[in-house]
Amino acid sequence: MSSTRFRLAGATCALMLVAVAGCTTGEGVDVDGADGASAGGVLNAAIGGEPDQLDPHKTSAYHSFQVLENVFDTLVEPDANLAPQPSLATGWTTSDDQLTWTFTLREGVKFSDGSALTAEDVVYSYQRIIDEKLNTAYKFGTVKSVAAADPTTVVITLNAPTPNLLANLGGFKGVAIVQKANVESGEITTKPIGSGPFALGSYTSGDNIQLVRNDNYWGERPKLDGVRFSFVSDPTVALQNLRGGEVQWTDNLPPQQVAALRDGDDPTVESLPSTDYWYVALNQARKPYDDVNVRRAIAFALDREAITKAAKFGLATVNQTAIPQNSAFYYEYAPYRHDVNQARQLLDQAGVSDLTMDLMVTSEYPETVTAAQVIASQLAGIGVNVNIRTLDFAQWLDEQGNGNFDSFMLGWLGNIDPDEFYYAQHHSGGTFNFHKYHNPTVDQLLDRARTETDQAARKQQYEQVAKQIVDDASYIYLYNPDVAQGWSKQVTGYQVRPDRAIRFRDVALAR
Repeated sequence: MSSTRFRLAGATCALMLVAVAGCTTGEGVDVDGADGASAGGVLNAAIGGEPDQLDPHKTSAYHSFQVLENVFDTLVEPDANLAPQPSLATGWTTSDDQLTWTFTLREGVKFSDGSALTAEDVVYSYQRIIDEKLNTAYKFGTVKSVAAADPTTVVITLNAPTPNLLANLGGFKGVAIVQKANVESGEITTKPIGSGPFALGSYTSGDNIQLVRNDNYWGERPKLDGVRFSFVSDPTVALQNLRGGEVQWTDNLPPQQVAALRDGDDPTVESLPSTDYWYVALNQARKPYDDVNVRRAIAFALDREAITKAAKFGLATVNQTAIPQNSAFYYEYAPYRHDVNQARQLLDQAGVSDLTMDLMVTSEYPETVTAAQVIASQLAGIGVNVNIRTLDFAQWLDEQGNGNFDSFMLGWLGNIDPDEFYYAQHHSGGTFNFHKYHNPTVDQLLDRARTETDQAARKQQYEQVAKQIVDDASYIYLYNPDVAQGWSKQVTGYQVRPDRAIRFRDVALAR
């Protein structure tokens, strides 16, 4: 989402690909569930918005990745502790100079249409990202070549040691292994073919996406017959649907009710600190936001505690840098106290008065709308009139991509390595540097840190990066939110993850 690693109701069936029997209910069928869990049934899940598209290499919407997490595979994938584990690759070796990585693929892996997945598909997927400069191209910045030594062996040659290569290749489905024919037909945007535990069944635009079990899946056969993702933007409605049994899972809960819901026993609600961060960005390609004093003035005018309380009701930790406290790379640095006088002085130094600022938010993320109202009230105190522009997320992405904004609020979700918190957003050549920040010192540090093999030195370099970004107010960081999700008592085998990856492959529905 946003400028995030990840970005994101009608009844007419826009795309009906496969008829899915029994997909309108979440009830399991009595097939071999010895412990009361069935080997069947369709899980109904409510998510906060509709995917903008289903091509994992081109979308940056979180709502897309909620679906795609269950459709595609990567070479490796993070476990619950975010450590890389085998997935399509069963193992890998590294040369002594750390410039050659050799991955051994599972034998017999098939895409959901039954065609074989081989090393050539891995090469095609990575070359597509690199050659077309797609969203995750920055993750391949040190990659010299990708080659298929044989059908089950992929060799990646690097220009420099890359300590976060496994995170780059498996951190999320933006680097998924795709099928060439699916891409070249153009169908991948609405009819993606992957090798994951589920396959696309049908897509009703504006209403839902239905997945069916992929019987060609290389791993343990999913217990569910399928998953139905309904697009429910209102958290109150999503909770009502969960309580009423219309859905069995949602991550779109009213934040003000999560604490009370956690104390109850039906539905099950769990939360934990995430690896996400939320922020405000100012468009440095527009005056007066190209002046660091203006950006710092706005940073001093904001009361982050009040913003966080209004938007998250205690389900977040205020932070003036990106990386959360539970990370080994956390850097404690908070130079911006809520200081209206300091903010006014900085605006005076910049020669700015009676400023009207457009603040772009999206209805698909209600916390941005709530936070924007608080931000507008706070900035009024320094003479900045905020015009809140609320868009649906597809429009929001278009406006961001075209640079049509003064400012916006959103978040980056699912980050693992520190490179993911900073490079694409703040390097002058970064894929998601839509606000046009440029600092040669930051560029040099980011380039050096992503190839630094000494962890202590790498941590120090990222601390320098964080300090400079905060001092320059490239992003004005607000908070690190918790992950909060809920599910019915019917659901077993589900686990909340700090990277927000929504995995249903091990889930069962009780009878």
